[in-house]
Amino acid sequence: MSTPTPAPAPDTALLDNLPYYDRDLELQPQLKDRVVRLLPSHSGARVPEDDPRLGRIPELFATNPLLKAELERVSSKQALDALDKSRYSLPAPAPGASEEQWLHALDNAQAQLEHQLNRQSNISLLQTYGANSWRVANYRTEADVARLGRALERMREDVVAVNRERKGLHTAIGKQLTSLETRWTELISSLLQIELANVALEAELEGLRRREEELQAQAST
Repeated sequence: MSTPTPAPAPDTALLDNLPYYDRDLELQPQLKDRVVRLLPSHSGARVPEDDPRLGRIPELFATNPLLKAELERVSSKQALDALDKSRYSLPAPAPGASEEQWLHALDNAQAQLEHQLNRQSNISLLQTYGANSWRVANYRTEADVARLGRALERMREDVVAVNRERKGLHTAIGKQLTSLETRWTELISSLLQIELANVALEAELEGLRRREEELQAQAST
């Protein structure tokens, strides 16, 4: 006697439906309407945030005040003041300003001058090397796009192959299920016929018993 093969563990078992075979809802729209009517009306209801089943909601960015403040700003839909233009202005001190205010204005002017010098250097470097750097960046980008395109095409081919294999498997299993269902229907029909024949035989036997009793009663008289 051969030892039965153990079933796979629940966490390693591969479960798959048969969408290429089991299409009753598509072939019989009345079934789909019945399923929709039987679905509970609250199936699409949103679970409230304070629902005890969700557990404790974690606090985001609890250890990072900057990110937490930014999250609160986004949540409150406040505008982002991303660029402080006052840093690039060069206001003159008001008449009668103090020496400290003049020194602050002088430091600001020197900082603005240094910033303009840096801008001129960057513009000069961009005019000298920017075009070639742009071409190299474009070449690399085009190479990345081509590489990703080939990878995408391979993935699409793999998906098509997997779907083709699943369709073939589902079709084969579907034919086997159809054959088993037909066989089951035939066995049920045969069983019903046998039961009907048994009932007919029992009725016939009962009639013969009554006939025998009648004949015995007639013979005794």
